[in-house]
Amino acid sequence: MKRLIPGIFLMILLSGLTAHAQEQKTGFIDSELIMENMPEYEGIEQRLNLLSEGWRNEIRELEEQIEELEEEFEAREILFTEDVRQQRLSEIDNLRRQRDQLVESKFGPDGEYFTTQEELLEPIQRQIFEAIEAVARRQNFDFVFDRSQETRFLFVREEWNLTDDVMLEMGMDPGSIRN
Repeated sequence: MKRLIPGIFLMILLSGLTAHAQEQKTGFIDSELIMENMPEYEGIEQRLNLLSEGWRNEIRELEEQIEELEEEFEAREILFTEDVRQQRLSEIDNLRRQRDQLVESKFGPDGEYFTTQEELLEPIQRQIFEAIEAVARRQNFDFVFDRSQETRFLFVREEWNLTDDVMLEMGMDPGSIRN
């Protein structure tokens, strides 16, 4: 899941706080907790699971084909002429490349899984961000951080936890939170 506020921005922001820090109000939320409790998120997870399961099946089928060809090759290798031997090895290599390309195109960093995930999560993330902004403005917060990702807080006062407020803003019931 992508962070709503990048860690680098957080470090720059914290290092830039000066004497005004006493006058500034800082809060935090847990965006993962909010998302996991949104009905829309569950639907997105199911959709992504179905999509990825289909691709995993395709990959598994290719791996089985490769394994069968390798076993057949090993069992009959001594019977093959050099031309047939090279042809069979080439066939196995082509299937391996095909499998590797499928894995990369579906699950690689720029693969279809992550592209689809971004597209599906973008509206939810935008909704969370808008709710955060509304809560922060209404309660006069200067900074709101997301503690769900790599951002590490060594100490936090729960009174500044805006997760419930953001969930209320989004029409969710914080009392029914699933952890």
